[in-house]
Amino acid sequence: MMRNCWHRGCCPPPGMAAQRGAGMIEVLVAVLVLSIGFVGIAALQARSLSTNNSAMARSMATVDSYSILDAMRADLANEVANASYDGTVTGDACPAAGTSLVTAQLNQWCTQLAAGLGATKTTTGTVKCTPTTDKTTAYCTVSITFDDSRAGVGGSANQTVTTQAML
Repeated sequence: MMRNCWHRGCCPPPGMAAQRGAGMIEVLVAVLVLSIGFVGIAALQARSLSTNNSAMARSMATVDSYSILDAMRADLANEVANASYDGTVTGDACPAAGTSLVTAQLNQWCTQLAAGLGATKTTTGTVKCTPTTDKTTAYCTVSITFDDSRAGVGGSANQTVTTQAML
């Protein structure tokens, strides 16, 4: 019996039928490989989101520390003479605004910390200044502690950002 083939490679051997399309197993393997790839991409995106949130929180803490330092620079004489800003504020118990510039600025700073880093007892801001010998400027350390456990691996319940500056 004569077969009509243009060349030798296109005709199946005698007694075997020609395969048409992909087999079911090949399709299932391709779907499995793609599924594993998509799960990996989703895990990568979740990890990226958590580390970006952590970086944003540290950036906000740095901006908040500069905020209180600028407020103290505006009231430098009071800070150098009385250490009025020294102390700790807590995100869930901000001091009353009061009528003085110091209490108003500490209240605003505490509210800013609570809004950006969480209104919890673990969100704290501490200011400690030491006046220079001539009592015209001061060396200050601002420490902000907040809960960074949402960051996943590498995050901790007590993340601290410390800024040192001279007023």
